[in-house]
Amino acid sequence: MVSLEPVVDEIGGRNSRMTMDTTSPPMGADGAVSGKQTAPATMRHEWRRYAGFLRRPVLPEEQVRTGGSGLAAIFRMLGLDLLLMAGLGVIAMLVIAAGVELPETALAGMEIEIGLALAVVIVAPLVEELLFRGWLSGKPGRVAALLAILGGAALGGVLTATGPQTDVPGPALFATGGGIVLAVILFVALRNHDAPQWYRRAFPIFFWLSTLAFAFIHVFNFEGAEMLAALPLVLPQFITGSILGYMRVHYGLWSSIVLHMLHNGAALSLAYAATELAA
Repeated sequence: MVSLEPVVDEIGGRNSRMTMDTTSPPMGADGAVSGKQTAPATMRHEWRRYAGFLRRPVLPEEQVRTGGSGLAAIFRMLGLDLLLMAGLGVIAMLVIAAGVELPETALAGMEIEIGLALAVVIVAPLVEELLFRGWLSGKPGRVAALLAILGGAALGGVLTATGPQTDVPGPALFATGGGIVLAVILFVALRNHDAPQWYRRAFPIFFWLSTLAFAFIHVFNFEGAEMLAALPLVLPQFITGSILGYMRVHYGLWSSIVLHMLHNGAALSLAYAATELAA
């Protein structure tokens, strides 16, 4: 009589392996399961994923959808941001103690009032995130909307500079408003289009260009300093820009805006405290 036990055992083994394959999908190094984005469970894992992202910037197929995970990531990366800024602050104090005179920022000596606080903590993060990272997802709707706004603003500026000087900036206002309306139309029309493959392949270039541009624009915060001499002074903005870029592509534009606001709020609070202690 032929025993069927080996056949039964083989079938059972196959079923077990099939069950394991369907219930325990492989997890990638960045925390992604089966190609889908999942949020890291701890601060350590979040920081490790950020470090891996810097080594090899890759545009995720989709962003983490849960708002709670995004909020947790904001405070995790805020902790890393403040830790790195504190380290750079210690280095700056050592440089000053060595007798090197560093140029002051544009905010130095300014009285911190509610208007300035709103501009630094609310307006600047909104504008800068839209300009430097609003398009970083590569989605055509975002890119086209930004180009329409910039084009309308540029045309408005040209009309203001070359047109007749009047109290009512009609043509310039019309051009700027038209750019905004066109941006809304393009955003809605293209909202379901994903980033093209060529952009995904070139994403590391766009990510680093965005980060460098964000840092470079802050060179103008240092009045009277030569541009080359001021470049090392925007290292904090370069680091923060890389963190904000990471947040933008993994959790959405809202997360980079909120983190940017918290970063600026912390910096402004520190400047206010220093001013009060020196008074």
